[in-house]
Amino acid sequence: MKKLVKLFSLTMAMLMVFALFAACGKTEDDQTTSGGEGQTASGRTDVIIATANEPPTLHPYNHNAVAANYMNGLTYNTLMTSDLDTMEPIPCLAEKVAPIDDNNWEIQLVKGVKFHNGEEMKAADVKASMEWGRSDYSAYTSIYTNWWDEIEVVDDYTIRVHTPTPCAKATINLTRMKIVPKSLIDAGNDFNANPIGTGPYKYVKWTLGDSLEFEAFEDYFKGAPAIKSMTWRIVPEGSSRTIALEAGEIDFIVEVESNDLTRLQESKGITVLNQTGTGHNGMILNTKQYPFDNVDFRKALNCMVDKNAVMQVALNGAGTGIWGQTPAVFPGYSEENIDSYDLKKAQEYLDQSGMDPSTVVFSCICSDDVKRRAAEVIQANLAEFGITMNLESMDLATYLAAVQDGDFEAALGGYTTSDMMSYIEGKYLSVAAGGSAKNFTDDKLDELYLKAVKTLDEKDRMDLLEQCAARLNEMCPQVTTYLTNVTRAYNANLQGIKVSPSGGLHWEDVSWGE
Repeated sequence: MKKLVKLFSLTMAMLMVFALFAACGKTEDDQTTSGGEGQTASGRTDVIIATANEPPTLHPYNHNAVAANYMNGLTYNTLMTSDLDTMEPIPCLAEKVAPIDDNNWEIQLVKGVKFHNGEEMKAADVKASMEWGRSDYSAYTSIYTNWWDEIEVVDDYTIRVHTPTPCAKATINLTRMKIVPKSLIDAGNDFNANPIGTGPYKYVKWTLGDSLEFEAFEDYFKGAPAIKSMTWRIVPEGSSRTIALEAGEIDFIVEVESNDLTRLQESKGITVLNQTGTGHNGMILNTKQYPFDNVDFRKALNCMVDKNAVMQVALNGAGTGIWGQTPAVFPGYSEENIDSYDLKKAQEYLDQSGMDPSTVVFSCICSDDVKRRAAEVIQANLAEFGITMNLESMDLATYLAAVQDGDFEAALGGYTTSDMMSYIEGKYLSVAAGGSAKNFTDDKLDELYLKAVKTLDEKDRMDLLEQCAARLNEMCPQVTTYLTNVTRAYNANLQGIKVSPSGGLHWEDVSWGE
């Protein structure tokens, strides 16, 4: 695990250096560029993207789905955004964010920013958006909206945010605050059907089950995007996405079929990006239900599963097997109390649990082919101990609803963030309604984390986060599987493609080469 941290740090350093020399990152050690004789792009101003999952909504707050975040990134902007190289918060709609003291923050807004409906963004819109996101959609947003108790409009371009206690996560939280017109909030606008924001693209059309269409926002405050029209096609089957890219029917694949990586790398005119990511995956266990309310049984399962085998089958090597309950790529990780693939230890935990494995039968839900492949390996590992795990596939929206409502026994899933605090709070903190409170709670973890997030001294905060990680390893709320690489494949004539370790991409920076 320590090697993984070093590898990630080295990758981050190299990304930052190469970013100075190549806009599309084609010289990065972990990105493979194939060929150069692709379909001509001269004169093109459109792009067609293939993605595996249809978003459950286009609403800025009423979800916690990665598929919806891709679309939100087109139509909405946030006060802060994440640097694609370092993943550190940097200004976006906010020109400057600075603490006045331990309990007060001042946010100065960029002037002249326009919404898609032509209105200028002002402080009243920011205040209304932040309060609306918290009050109306707290089931999804509380993990990043629960840090203030008052927002004051100072003038049209300045707000002050008062916090009841010091908040070390303030600028990180602002990377999630999408801003919409106050007038539309007041009018009861349906932001799923009419997603109006300040983003680089305007929504055009959604054909359910097939595609979503967007057009460039010519008044975008950072400059009109070079790509004028964009179509996202919903293509659940991985090999179909691959064939479509090879045939020139699409230009970009978001979720690259791992079994096709080598094939795509050898295809002329196609660029393949394959770099270390932050997506932490595992089999989520509903610890409030039998048999997962028994911690020794959970730890037994964790020791039974061959993580590297799961990763190889699910991702064809495009990832890293993991054992810790938190991502080793972030500061604040700990190996204390960690388990590994150990069949002897698994039997010891099983004996301590007092459970008869032959009586254990449960269902595990999956939402795509990758999760299904991972689940099949886990299923085989558990069967060696006499445990029966049945697999159930469902569409993403149904899957997300089941997990959010706690209406499941086990689920194959992942969680991608840019820092340890966001990961712990979003995945495990029981006092965050948008977290995992419906399937896991732990008072000791809550106490440690809430102390950490109020600690402004970085060293002291990291010590507390390491204690959180050690506690999670001890409680084992999930059977960990792998850390996914970020993989993308696209027409080599596309320029300006740069993807962060957490999967972020700024489409407004993308264009076609000559």
